[in-house]
Amino acid sequence: MTSRGSRLRALLERRSAMPVPGAANALTARIIEDEGFDAVYVTGAGIANTFLGVPDVGLTTLTEVASHVAAIRDVVDVPLIVDADTGFGNVVNTRRTVRLLEGCGADAIQIEDQTFPKRCGHFAGKSVISLEDMVDKISAACAARTTPDVLLIARTDARAEYGIAEACRRANAYREAGADVLFVEAPRGDSEIAQIAEEVPGLVMLNVVEGGVTAAPSVERLQELGYAMTLYANHPLLATIAAVRGSLAHIRSGDRSPMPGAATWAERQRLVRRDWFEDFERKHSTADPRDTQEEG
Repeated sequence: MTSRGSRLRALLERRSAMPVPGAANALTARIIEDEGFDAVYVTGAGIANTFLGVPDVGLTTLTEVASHVAAIRDVVDVPLIVDADTGFGNVVNTRRTVRLLEGCGADAIQIEDQTFPKRCGHFAGKSVISLEDMVDKISAACAARTTPDVLLIARTDARAEYGIAEACRRANAYREAGADVLFVEAPRGDSEIAQIAEEVPGLVMLNVVEGGVTAAPSVERLQELGYAMTLYANHPLLATIAAVRGSLAHIRSGDRSPMPGAATWAERQRLVRRDWFEDFERKHSTADPRDTQEEG
């Protein structure tokens, strides 16, 4: 049987700028899979925002991220690409990070070269560790894997501090150190996006952030440049925020009609596979779970 990591690698090698949405929780991951996407990105910024209610400034812990990965892995079958920030420390921490996330079901693990505490890639004030220290981290991460089917994504945030040429140089060094996919964060303009594609051989991804510094090129343009993946890490989260605000405004208005655009009760239960759980319980119990009326 082909592993999920092997499937993911094959998808990336098509160089089709494969769109990968981000999920901060298991329900969002279920929706992404249900909509037919080929992979899910477990977003560190999304976990910080939704689980802790804080910005993406390095406040989440490895165990918090790992628990989210395990919950998501339990309910989806598509490959999971996991944002592991800086590896949560030095090379020793990075080794533990890779082993723990792989054990929780990650099929690709992303590590970046920011100093700790890291910041969102589209925030100002970022700094990066030395190229040599990041190469050591990548080597440690590669050695920590129990199988090469788990892909290692190396992200550089050097563009903000040192410019696009240095960011490309680092990406190439990270590939030589063993990274499977290269991620130059926060390029500005089509010329820099094209420069990355030209100067960084191998599998390269682009992060498209609503409100960030990177404009969203067309899919056709990214395919023409040979990008392997296009990341939409926080698009579902932004839509969720707007939808929740809309539902609260509907409640406050006193309108008791069905909420416009809201999912139905049946849709909600289908997404969480209520029928499957009821069938499973029925096979192992003399009581019929449908005898009890559920609330909420």
